[in-house]
Amino acid sequence: MFASRYGPWAVVAGASEGMGAEFARQLSARGLKVVLIARREQVLTELARTLPGETRCLALDLAQPDAAAQIAAATAELDVGLLVYNAALSPIGPFAEQSLEENLRALDVNVRTPTALAHHFVPRLIKRGRGGLVLLSSLTAFQGSPFVATYGATKSYNLALAEGLWAELRGTGVDVLSVCAGATATPNLLKAITKPPPGMQQPAEVVREALDGLARGPVLIPGAFNRFASFFMRRVLSRRTTIQIMGDQTRKLQLPS
Repeated sequence: MFASRYGPWAVVAGASEGMGAEFARQLSARGLKVVLIARREQVLTELARTLPGETRCLALDLAQPDAAAQIAAATAELDVGLLVYNAALSPIGPFAEQSLEENLRALDVNVRTPTALAHHFVPRLIKRGRGGLVLLSSLTAFQGSPFVATYGATKSYNLALAEGLWAELRGTGVDVLSVCAGATATPNLLKAITKPPPGMQQPAEVVREALDGLARGPVLIPGAFNRFASFFMRRVLSRRTTIQIMGDQTRKLQLPS
């Protein structure tokens, strides 16, 4: 059922490690062929060797202005039924101390390229009459997040984009889901923390919930703890208090200088 609705090919952007690699594993296990996209070709090749189904690898910097065009060209002859955009860049630390270049790269990776890819694939999915789009967002999407301000702002964009497309595409057979994950034990996060934050999940848990919930849309907050925390902060606490709490948490993510 899953493969017939979202196959035969899935495109996973940001597939080298963490949740992206886990999406590739679980999609392959569900019978889909997978296009793996990330910067490090060797890592993609090693991942591809472990997957049971057919794969293709595309080594690409998703910050490049023509990244979406390159992906479109590489997949032009494939019957793509699912796009998972997992890639993200997160400058960490006080905004005033970060480089403008890195913040603009975050906009390219987190906003420009997923928008361009959605614009390319959505008409194809509508024409097929079936398929799906998964955009990885974050709990930081629901309010300003100090010390990851640009990242949080881009995740708000991804959340709003997915919600809008979900409503537009109802009745077309195309499902859209924004996955607002909390702390997830990815290699990048584990490098940036000294102890696990409350409610931290494993990538496999997040991906399993996302794929199981894709047909329901438009928003999924994986993990019971994260759903409760998000509800409490958005519905009970003041927005100012919530922002301060997020700042207390994200301050701990600052890497040592």
